[in-house]
Amino acid sequence: MKNLELRSFLEYKFLSNLDFNPNGRKIAFSVSESDIEKNLYKHFIYTLDTDTNEIKKLTHRGKEKNSLWLDNNTILFSSDRNEEIKEKIKNGETWSVFYALDTKNGGEAYEYMTLPFDVTEIKIIDNDNFIFTATFDNNSLNINNLTGEEKEKAIKLYNENKDYEILDEIPFWSNGVGFVNKKRNRLYHYDKSQNKTTEISGIFSNIEFFNLKDNKVVFGGRTYENKQPTTAELWSYDLATKKLETIIKDGLYDISYANFIEDKIVCALSDMKDFGINENHKLYLIDKDKNINLLFENDTWLSCTVGSDCRLGGGKSFKIIDNKLFFLSTMADSVYLNSIDTKGKHQVLCSEDGSIDFFDIANNKIYYVGMRNYGLQEIYILENSSSKKISSFNEKIFENYEISRPEIFDFTTNGDITKGFVIYPINYDKNKKYPAILDIHGGPKTAYGNIFYHEMQVWANMGYFVIFTNPHGSDGYGNIFADIRGKYGTVDYEDLMNFVDYVVEKYPIDKNRLGVTGGSYGGYMTNWIIGHTDRFKCAVSQRSISNWISKFGTTDIGYYFNADQNQATPWINHDKLWWHSPVKYADKAKTPTLFIHSEEDYRCWLAEGLQMFTALKYHGVDARLCMFRGENHELSRSGKPKHRIKRLEEITNWFEKYLK
Repeated sequence: MKNLELRSFLEYKFLSNLDFNPNGRKIAFSVSESDIEKNLYKHFIYTLDTDTNEIKKLTHRGKEKNSLWLDNNTILFSSDRNEEIKEKIKNGETWSVFYALDTKNGGEAYEYMTLPFDVTEIKIIDNDNFIFTATFDNNSLNINNLTGEEKEKAIKLYNENKDYEILDEIPFWSNGVGFVNKKRNRLYHYDKSQNKTTEISGIFSNIEFFNLKDNKVVFGGRTYENKQPTTAELWSYDLATKKLETIIKDGLYDISYANFIEDKIVCALSDMKDFGINENHKLYLIDKDKNINLLFENDTWLSCTVGSDCRLGGGKSFKIIDNKLFFLSTMADSVYLNSIDTKGKHQVLCSEDGSIDFFDIANNKIYYVGMRNYGLQEIYILENSSSKKISSFNEKIFENYEISRPEIFDFTTNGDITKGFVIYPINYDKNKKYPAILDIHGGPKTAYGNIFYHEMQVWANMGYFVIFTNPHGSDGYGNIFADIRGKYGTVDYEDLMNFVDYVVEKYPIDKNRLGVTGGSYGGYMTNWIIGHTDRFKCAVSQRSISNWISKFGTTDIGYYFNADQNQATPWINHDKLWWHSPVKYADKAKTPTLFIHSEEDYRCWLAEGLQMFTALKYHGVDARLCMFRGENHELSRSGKPKHRIKRLEEITNWFEKYLK
C-alpha cells in the first residue's frame, strides 16, 4: 500500500446526474475526471442497465454532461461540438446545441436541436416539447437575429461593453457566475415541431426551480428590479391554456422546492420568523383553493449538507413517485432518504452511516450515488433499507493507498451533544506524540460526517492527527442547535476550544504543535481564533470573512446574510458588526497565518482576506497570501486541477514549516 499523496485526487472519479429512462430499465449518469495537462475536468455519459447492473460508457470526447432521456433508448445532452456556434458565442450571441444519441443501436450522436438561448436547465415533455430556463439579460442586445451592418455594429458594441459594468441593483454579482446585474434565469416553453419559443416568466423574475406534470409547470423564484428579496414566489403555468397563475405571492416564504402530487402541490417552505434565513424548511400541501397546510414538521435541511472535497456536480434531492414524495435530509453526521405521502405518513428508508448525495427511483427500485463505508462516490441500490454497491469507479483508490478512517464519538459542549472526529496518522506509533490539525467546516449550516476528505487523508499520510467536530451552528441537529444569529465567535468558538481540550487530553497529540484551518465560515472561525488565543502554532485561513461591515456591501449574499446572521447592519448597531469581526482583534494575533483566496470569490470577497492579511503584517505577524486567478468560492471542491494542487501544496507546506 502506498501513501496517499497530494496529487492522488487526480485519480478520483466524480459522479453526477443519475436519471432513469421512462420505462425504468436504464439509468444515465455522468462521470467526471481530472485532466491535469489541460487543467480542466472531462465529463462522460454512462448508462446502467437495471436488469443486469451492467455499466457502459457512451461518450468519449469529455464534453458531455447532464443528459436526459428523449425516450427509452435515446438520450439528449448539450455540448460545444459545433465550431461555428462557438465562434458566434464569442461575439456575443447566445446558443445551446443539443445532441441525441441512440443507446441501443449505437452510432454517432447527431444534432437534435439548436436553441438561441444560453440554456441553464431543460426538461422534456415529449420529443417535440421542452421546458427550459435560460439566462436573459435585460441590458443586452439580442445579436442572434441581426444581419449585415446592423450585426457588425452590435458585435462591436458588445466587445466595447466588456470593458465596463453598469450596476443599479443588488446583488450585482454572484459567486461562480460573475456580474449578474439585470440578468435573470427565465423560464420558456419550446415547441420543436414549430420551432417556436414562448416566454413563461417575466423579464425581472429569476427562476430557481421548476417541475412538470402532464401539461402543467410549477416554478419558483424571485422578482425584483433593485434589491433581490429573501422571500420567493410560486407560480403555475398551463401549457394548453397558456394561463399563468400565482400560487404563493412574494413576501411570505422562502421556497426551496415544489411539485404536483395528486391534485395538489407539495412544497418546502420557511417563513423565517423563528430562526431567520437558515431556518429549516417544512413540507406543506397546497390545495386547489391555494390553502397551505402543514404536511411534515421537518427540522433539518432537506438535502445533503455533509461536506466533502470529493464531489463535482449533483442530482435529485426530491422525487415524486406513486403520489409519494421522496427526499433527502441531513441528520447529525449522515444523510437519510425519506418518503412521505399526502396523508403525512413519513418513513425513513435509509439511515445508514455516510451520505446519499442524490438519487432516482423507478419501478420500486431506488438507486443513489453516495459515499459509504468511508469511500468515494459510487452507485448503490437500496433494498430493504440496506445498500448494495453497484459500481466500482473508485475501488482502486482504496486498494492502492493507505487510508485512515475517523474515530467517531459523541461530544458534549455547551449543554448539547454533537459529534467529534479524530483521524490517526498513518503508521501510528502509540509511543509518540504527533502534531494535529483542527479543520473547521464552512456554512456554518453544514456538517462533518464519516465522509472521505482528500485533504484530511493527505495530512494523515504525512504524520498528522486531523481533528474536527460539528459546533453550534452546524446542520443536522435541529433549528435551535443551528441558530447562532448574533452569536458568531461565542458559543461556536467555545465549542471548538472545548473539543480541542478534550482531544488533546485523550489522544497522544503534542499540544505545542497544533494547527488550525477552515474555509468560508471555517475561514471566519480561523480568523477569529487567532485573535483570541495563541494556542495554535500556525493557521491557514481560506476564503474567509474578516470584517462584517465591508462584507455587507461587497458580496453576493452580504446585504441579507450579514444582517440576519449578526442581527445588525452598518446603520443599526454598527458596533455589534464590528464586535463580531475578526479584524477588530488582529492586533492581538500572534499566530503565523496563511491566507488562501480566489480573485473571483464573490461570496467571501478577496478584500476579506486582504484586510486580515494586511492587519497581521502591520502588527508584525508572519503572514502569507496566495490568490488564485480565475477561481471562485469553490476552489477547494471544483477548482481547476492545477489550482487545487497549488492550494493544497501551500497549505501543507505551511503546516510542515511550523508544526514539524
